[in-house]
Amino acid sequence: MTQLDPKLILVTLLIELGVAAAVSSSLARSSTFKRLLLTRERTSKQTVGLIAWICVPLTLGVWVRVTVPNFLAADISFETTILLGILVGPLAGMAGGAVLAIPAVLHHEYWALPVNLAVAAIAGSFGRFASTEEVWSFSPMIDLSIYHWVTRNLRRPHLDRQILLLLLITAMQLGTSMLARFYPRHFFELRSDDWWVELAICATAPIVVGIPLKIWNAIRIQQKLEEQGRLLLEARLDALQRQINPHFLFNTLNSITSLVRSEPELAREMIVKLANILRVLLKDREAFVPFSEELAFTDDYLDIEVVRFGHKLRVVKEIAADTLHVVVPGMLLQPLIENSIKHGLEPRIGGGTVTLRSRITEGGRLLIEVEDDGVGMDPERKSATGNGLVKPGTGIGMRNVRERMQVLYGELAQVEMVSRPGRGTKVTLMMPVLDAGAENWTRVAAEAARAALGTASHLVEDAVRAMTRS
Repeated sequence: MTQLDPKLILVTLLIELGVAAAVSSSLARSSTFKRLLLTRERTSKQTVGLIAWICVPLTLGVWVRVTVPNFLAADISFETTILLGILVGPLAGMAGGAVLAIPAVLHHEYWALPVNLAVAAIAGSFGRFASTEEVWSFSPMIDLSIYHWVTRNLRRPHLDRQILLLLLITAMQLGTSMLARFYPRHFFELRSDDWWVELAICATAPIVVGIPLKIWNAIRIQQKLEEQGRLLLEARLDALQRQINPHFLFNTLNSITSLVRSEPELAREMIVKLANILRVLLKDREAFVPFSEELAFTDDYLDIEVVRFGHKLRVVKEIAADTLHVVVPGMLLQPLIENSIKHGLEPRIGGGTVTLRSRITEGGRLLIEVEDDGVGMDPERKSATGNGLVKPGTGIGMRNVRERMQVLYGELAQVEMVSRPGRGTKVTLMMPVLDAGAENWTRVAAEAARAALGTASHLVEDAVRAMTRS
């Protein structure tokens, strides 16, 4: 291949960006492609389907490049092979790279196949090394990535895998450009003798890889938002049905009735706390709230339970002051506390203690524990390991907490339950530390609150009618 004019190379690079954006956007419109792309555990058939969706149009682009003169931007097989490697894995990436190399090999560019296989293997190995979030958050804005990397490392030096991926793509692009220089007839890649043009070629490759990741990550975030909305709605309705149900409301109002004459001040306080609970549940509430606000909500719930159970229920708090400003998912503690009281302490004749703990770990993560010294769980519900660990999600409340933690934090969150018969149960939550400016989920919370409002109104009416009849 003859040396290309620098202007033609620069125009080709610009068109490559447009091709990457156009193909990625077109694929993103297909519900089948989105389902295959965002499936966490793919079957072999699904993996083949995903490779076909990506490779078929781009293999056509390679064929256009080898048959139509000066249509070089249609070939983005190098970047596509990297994309397949980091998203699907080394073996699947190598299979896709082999498919993309077919038109080039038929055009006597024999180096295309081994180069694609090597690139896929390297990119796939990096994909296994990096976390899912690090891959998806890779930014095509090179200058911004470097700026963030420098500012972060000035505060706390650490290995940044996104910068590592950027350098890896740039190095592989430079290597393929050198190969095209030595074997111009048997391998195609844009190259130039002008250093500034070669720099532009190497800088464009990470952007072409990053554009599909940004477009598809937007779809991924949208799906997580929709799933979070569903889970938040279920959590709100579940909280209303399980805690502000006719039985709970009847018992609370009955306790207030018995206190009106003997302890009117305490009766007034219980009415205020019950009103606070209803107000929090029915107002527009964000999915993330400061931990101090979440504690205030659980305080009202626990205060009512303490009055109901008397000296049989004791509450101990070991809350670190530096955790109060951290934002956590709303309605996080109440299901766990209710489980402790209902399943752990209520069956125990002498009652017991619920202990709440929070602290920032040495690794910079928020740790929250809800522990009781009640009857513990049935041994038949424990996992087969025999070490006392119970799989999170065995009950409605635990399953809801686990699913919301998974949606909000992904692999960065942990939920663990340890229960021993006769000695109590401890639930441990581990999550990243987010400050009070965390992402806003007002729309999702508003939908949940509107749905919950109708349910709560019916529950209150039923409770009042039940008290009237009694």
